[in-house]
Amino acid sequence: MFLTNHDIVDLVELRHQLHASPEISGEEEATARRIVAVLEEIGPDRIVTRLGGHGVAAVFNGTEPGPAVMFRCELDALPIEEIGRLPYRSTMPGKGHLCGHDGHMTILTGLARGLARNRPARGSVVLLFQPAEETGAGAAAVIADSKFKQIAPDFAFALHNMPGLPLGSARLSPGPANCASRGMRAVLAGKTSHASVPEAGLSPMRAVADLMPSLTALGPGGDLDSGYRLVTVTHARLGEPAFGIAPGHAEIWATLRTLTDDGMSGLVDQAEALVREAAGRYGLEVTVDYHDVFYHCENDPEAVDILRAAFDAEEVPHGEAEIMRGSEDFGLFGRGAKSAMFLFGSGEGSPQLHNPDFDFPDALIEPGARIFMRVVRNLLG
Repeated sequence: MFLTNHDIVDLVELRHQLHASPEISGEEEATARRIVAVLEEIGPDRIVTRLGGHGVAAVFNGTEPGPAVMFRCELDALPIEEIGRLPYRSTMPGKGHLCGHDGHMTILTGLARGLARNRPARGSVVLLFQPAEETGAGAAAVIADSKFKQIAPDFAFALHNMPGLPLGSARLSPGPANCASRGMRAVLAGKTSHASVPEAGLSPMRAVADLMPSLTALGPGGDLDSGYRLVTVTHARLGEPAFGIAPGHAEIWATLRTLTDDGMSGLVDQAEALVREAAGRYGLEVTVDYHDVFYHCENDPEAVDILRAAFDAEEVPHGEAEIMRGSEDFGLFGRGAKSAMFLFGSGEGSPQLHNPDFDFPDALIEPGARIFMRVVRNLLG
């Protein structure tokens, strides 16, 4: 254990402060300032700010040449009202740290304390506090930022707490770890009319009725194999909430999901073809756009072995991980580095992620930091 009891008390307090002041994707300015203030007291060799938006990176250098090893956490919270009765519950209406990103940030802050006292012998360690994970925009923005080229890693690691797994146990496997997904919004435009003379207008009602079952039929789900596809209609709106108007406008939102990035382009093409065919059939104009684009996350076998060695050295129980249907933008870092993310059990009785009563368990802070410190020691001395 490299963290003292005083460290742990401080870190728990930091976690509670972060939990009480959540900011959603793209709005993490105050959270980033808080992290920078804490890091400045710790004293890394370099702090990079405004990285891909509100991102922050702390760099600890060794004295000899070696690889750059990055550990990544997330700054953002969710646009969900917290319903718990915690003394440190969210003070921001309609926003809450209900995915555990407050805990992930705290784990990296604990790692920073250890690195400040005992820097790596070689190479460098980069602690990335990434913005906008929940929308899928953050990792891409960080990588596109010219400042990232100066700290680009050779290895990248992350964790995500996972309700349903025993507290403090780890799950990890090579290969696909999270699915690819993207939100498709189809806007259908016709012509409104008085409800007594609907024939004088052009309603998208029949197109919407056709598209709901036909879109979902493209992706029925099933086993998470190479051909896995899931289409979920998440929102639909037809006209205005009025009895006197025959609608002339509609929107359908659907999430498209595949096991890997390779399968996404074909699903996108088919979904768009269905939308355009339905629009043409009923004489409607149509526009299609995409949001919350996530690429799949692939765990590199070497990076997995490095994490497993750290679990063994720190006596953390671990096993194989199931592929997650949910998406995570950490996978983009794997395009330039050997990367892996592990799942860290937050308790079998814990509320699920994104539930309005979820709270990250403080008991994960110390072992999470300790696992990452072991990775540093094994790779960089």
